[in-house]
Amino acid sequence: MPANTDDTQMLSRTTNPSLRSWVESANSADTDFPIQNLPFGVFSDDKSDTGRVGVAIGDLIVDLSELESAGLIAVPYVVTDDNGQPKIVFRQARLNDFVALGKATWTSIRIQLSTLLARDGSALRDNPELRERAFVRQRDATMHLPFDIPGYTDFYSSREHATNVGAMFRDPKNALMPNWLEIPIGYNGRASSVVVSGTPIRRPNGQRKEPNAERPTFGPCRKLDIELETGFFVGVGNGLGSTISATDADGHIFGMVLLNDWSARDIQQWEYQPLGPFNSKGFATTISPWVVTMEAVEPFRVDQPLQEPKPLSYLRGATRAGVDLHLEVQLKPKFATSPTTIAKTNFKYMYWSMAQQLVHHTSAGCNTRVGDLLGSGTISGPKSESTDDKIGTFGSLLELTWNGQSPLKLDDGETRGFIEDGDELTLTGWCQGDGYRVGFGSCVGVVLPALEVPVLEDHE
Repeated sequence: MPANTDDTQMLSRTTNPSLRSWVESANSADTDFPIQNLPFGVFSDDKSDTGRVGVAIGDLIVDLSELESAGLIAVPYVVTDDNGQPKIVFRQARLNDFVALGKATWTSIRIQLSTLLARDGSALRDNPELRERAFVRQRDATMHLPFDIPGYTDFYSSREHATNVGAMFRDPKNALMPNWLEIPIGYNGRASSVVVSGTPIRRPNGQRKEPNAERPTFGPCRKLDIELETGFFVGVGNGLGSTISATDADGHIFGMVLLNDWSARDIQQWEYQPLGPFNSKGFATTISPWVVTMEAVEPFRVDQPLQEPKPLSYLRGATRAGVDLHLEVQLKPKFATSPTTIAKTNFKYMYWSMAQQLVHHTSAGCNTRVGDLLGSGTISGPKSESTDDKIGTFGSLLELTWNGQSPLKLDDGETRGFIEDGDELTLTGWCQGDGYRVGFGSCVGVVLPALEVPVLEDHE
C-alpha cells in the first residue's frame, strides 16, 4: 500500500479522468497511453542499442534514465552494482532492479511522472534540451522483453473455456473436472520461451497420433492455435516455505500484459495425459511489451463472477478482484490486405482472480520472485455476450471453430480451422474510461513454417 495518506491522495489523482498532459498525443480519446496509464517497458533506439526503461505517453516514450540522470525523478533508495557502486536504476535492460525496490517506490515514481507530464507540469515541458534527449517516438523504438523472467506459470481460470474444452473432449454433462470449482488449476510453463510481441513464431514439430493409427508420427503441428490471455508480473515475492494471503496478494502484483500462449492442439491431445501439456505449450509464449500497472487499472476493478461453492477460506479475502478489460483477437493471412476480428471478450468473466492464482501458487510454500509471470489461461466469455453473430467471445480457435469442425470465414474470403503459416495474430486490450482508455498496446506474432524434419533410414 502507499506509504501515507498524502501518497494515497496523490495516487488517486493520477487516475482522475479529467487529468490532461502537455504531451498532446496523450489527450486523444483513442490513444492506448493517456497520462492515466503510464505503463513501463524496456526499449532501445538509434541513439543507443542498449535497452533502458521507458514509460509510454501518447505516441512517445519518455526515457526514465534521462529523467533520473537529470534529477527530475528519484528513487528513494540507492541502487548499487556488484562492486558497490551507485547505478541508475532505469538505465537497465530489464525492469527487475526497479520493481525489486518495492510497492512504495512504484507509487512514488508514478506520482512523480504524473506530476511532470501533467498539463501544468513545467520542469520537463519547459526544458527543450532535456525533452530532446528524453523523448523517443514509439515508431522509432525497438521494444524488448520487460523482465528477466525466473518462472512462468499458466492457469486455467475461465469457466467458459474449461466447460467448452470439457464438453468437446469429455462428457458435455460433466464438462468440468471435480476439482475445477475448488482450486485454481495451473501448471508450470517454460519461462525461457517467453518472447516479446513481434517475435516470429516457428510452427513446432512434435508427436501426433491419429485416432485410428497404431503409433504416432513426428512432424509439423497441424492444429496450431492461440490462447487469448493476460499475464501478471510478481513485484514482491515470498520466501521459500512462506505464503501470500488473499488480503495481501494485490500488493505483490506489479502489473499486467497481454499474453498469447501458443498451443499445438494435436501434439497436446497426444501428450497431455497423465502429467499435462509439455512440448505443445513450451515452444513459445508471446507477451505485449508494455506492463500496465495495477494502479492504472484500479478504477476498472469489478466484482468477479459468483463462486459456488464458496472457496475454501485461504482463497477468500480479495474484494473487487476482477478487471473490466476489453479484449480482441485479429487474424491476418499472409497476403491479406487487412485483418479480420475473430473474437471479442472481456477479462471480467474470469472465474478465478489474479489474487487467488497467486495465493494458491504459494499456498504450499512455493517461493515467488520478482519478474515471475503468471498467465490467466484462455479467456472466453458467454456466447450470449456476443454483439456480432460473426464474432465469437471465445479466446481460442479450438473453441471458435469447435476443433476445426466449423471453420471461420475471414473478410478476404479465406477460411481457417486453425492457424496457417504466414498468418499474423494480434491481441489487443483496453479498459474504457470516461473520455480516455487505459490500453495495453498489442501482442503480435507471425507464424513461420516448421523446420524440416530430417528423414533417417530405419535400420531395425
